[in-house]
Amino acid sequence: MVNAAVRCDDRQGAPSAAAILDALVEAVIVVDRHARIAHANTAAEQFFGLSAAMLLGRSLADFLPTDSPLFSLLDQVMKSGAAVSENGVTLSSPRLGNRFVALLMAPLHDGGGGAVAISVLEQSIARKIDNQMLHRGAARSVGAMGSMLAHEVKNPLSGIRGAAQLLEQNVGDAERELTQLICEETDRIVALVDRMEAFADGRPVERAAINIHQVLGHVRKVAEHGFGRGVRFVEVYDPSLPDVWGNRDQLIQVFLNLAKNACEAASGEGAEVILSTAYRQGVRLAVPGTRTRVHLPLVVSVQDNGPGISEELRENLFDAFVTNKVNGTGLGLALVAKIVNDHGGVVEFQSEPRRTVFNVMLPMRPRTADVAARSRSPSS
Repeated sequence: MVNAAVRCDDRQGAPSAAAILDALVEAVIVVDRHARIAHANTAAEQFFGLSAAMLLGRSLADFLPTDSPLFSLLDQVMKSGAAVSENGVTLSSPRLGNRFVALLMAPLHDGGGGAVAISVLEQSIARKIDNQMLHRGAARSVGAMGSMLAHEVKNPLSGIRGAAQLLEQNVGDAERELTQLICEETDRIVALVDRMEAFADGRPVERAAINIHQVLGHVRKVAEHGFGRGVRFVEVYDPSLPDVWGNRDQLIQVFLNLAKNACEAASGEGAEVILSTAYRQGVRLAVPGTRTRVHLPLVVSVQDNGPGISEELRENLFDAFVTNKVNGTGLGLALVAKIVNDHGGVVEFQSEPRRTVFNVMLPMRPRTADVAARSRSPSS
């Protein structure tokens, strides 16, 4: 088979295509119509842990199970003759372990007889984080914490709510907004405590169509009157964003935790936290072992201008009890990862000095929910 990926450039002094491919950070392989490897660049050798000589002629099935999402995409490319890209694909096998990658596949229209070029780029540790949070040990830890909180927190919360209601009768309109906020937050915390034990048994989330901007507005109000005093909040919202399919109280918990961490990281003069939303059509998560792709187009970001996350914390940042705060418990981000995972979403982060961003990718309200809502409406 003539391999277009390795033909040399006829121009004098120009690098060959093989040399260019070897300079890429992406693992690039070319497979024939039988999914046998015909070419592998240097990054592919590193990805598979074998030399090119050991890879050539081998079937991809030697490295990945046949129900891997990669084979579904490869079959789609071969049948359609069109390029396909997919973010958030997990490649799992005893040889490779669990690898979270982006895939780009394109047919070679050069007489190659069904050859396909495959680019594999390892992505963030978001999926690895989600998998870690599904470990039974972590779930039991959060569940045990919920049991303790149910006994130790409810009584003082009841007293706080009662005191706020008494104050509400003797204050002006401006202060009444704060007492109402205290009551609302107290009720939400009681509901959260009641529900925390459910994290250990994996019960499904009760969902509805949620305006995420209302959630973020509530989070900002709580922050500005509490842990975020002195921090400048900036809102960069897409006003046309459709509803999120989720649980309002749980989403408030997610973004309160992220906002609190951002405010603490950016504390001091010039502290700034940016809350933003966006719609990204191309964000899809391939489900291992199936042809299903979960569309996660709604992206909510919390950004701060703090010093950044230390290298030693990054790999295990979302594990329970991992923290560098003097009085921290290490449960905030663990709950964030668990709740986002329960919503079928993904949370990831990028961090450098003066810019740390947590991106939460969530599903939008499904069309079936609209149909169901209309069917419950009384006929005119």
